[in-house]
Amino acid sequence: MTALTGDAKGRRAERLAAWFLALKGYRVITRRARTGVGEIDLIALKGDIVAFIEVKYRPDARTALDSIGARQQRRIAAAARAFLAHNPQWAEKTLRFDVVLMTPGRWPNHILNAWAGSEHNAH
Repeated sequence: MTALTGDAKGRRAERLAAWFLALKGYRVITRRARTGVGEIDLIALKGDIVAFIEVKYRPDARTALDSIGARQQRRIAAAARAFLAHNPQWAEKTLRFDVVLMTPGRWPNHILNAWAGSEHNAH
């Protein structure tokens, strides 16, 4: 059996995170949403919330969380604004930036509202 590449591990982690979120009642509407300013791993709906979700696979949760710095948060927030500009039907929902941390041999760790990135978070 061959080892997975970094990209293959990331894709697998995103699939597992989407499955995990579905079990929690989320409906994933987009995977790997690419915009001119960046990519969002998962975009999911739950009730009146649109969650922009970054998935991180690392050897441990601390390393995964630390890998999402302020620069990446700004890039994801900009990508979310670009996504909403092309998908205005979601713009009036409550917007949130979540993180799903994936580590070997552990259940995913879903962090709600991991950072503020949009004026819409106040809804």
